[in-house]
Amino acid sequence: MEFLSERVSVQRKDGVTSVVISPRLSRGQEALMLAWVAAWTLSGLYVIYAYFQLPPGQERSFTLAFLAFWTYFEIRTVRVLLWRMRGFEKWRVKDGVLTVKDEILGYGRAHDHFVDNIQRLGLLAIDRNTWKWQLNESFWVMGGERIGFEHLGKKVAIGKGLTDEEAARVVKVLQEALKQARKQAAAQ
Repeated sequence: MEFLSERVSVQRKDGVTSVVISPRLSRGQEALMLAWVAAWTLSGLYVIYAYFQLPPGQERSFTLAFLAFWTYFEIRTVRVLLWRMRGFEKWRVKDGVLTVKDEILGYGRAHDHFVDNIQRLGLLAIDRNTWKWQLNESFWVMGGERIGFEHLGKKVAIGKGLTDEEAARVVKVLQEALKQARKQAAAQ
């Protein structure tokens, strides 16, 4: 196993290349994230308690609508917290297929991309002055993709939370793996 950084590892053997990216945070950011999720959860639980204390009427309807929004963001924040504490982004090139999986606590959906259909693999062109980039780079979201490619006309972004240096190294590893997979497929 080869480590490209403290968060990125690469394993190559028997024509299979695997990349694992850990989205871990610093202790301070992890504590902030945990405090935020705890405060959001407690405030929502209090609103649920208050909902059952209200008499039927307009206030109760408003509270129910608020709780719908609260539930949506509760699920999102808990998911990001689990991603940052126990998640991994995993890629594997095997038998002519690039499999990409975002895994949280061992669960996640794998997306397969046939190597022959992958085009324009490289670093994403990022405008660092945009609001979208600033939000995507925040530690409280799962974004921050740095690498992209086209698969059957669809743009795919991978490499969550990689630095520019890590992304450049990983692109080289991935390009070598795809080249090797294409050679193996042509030989068969």
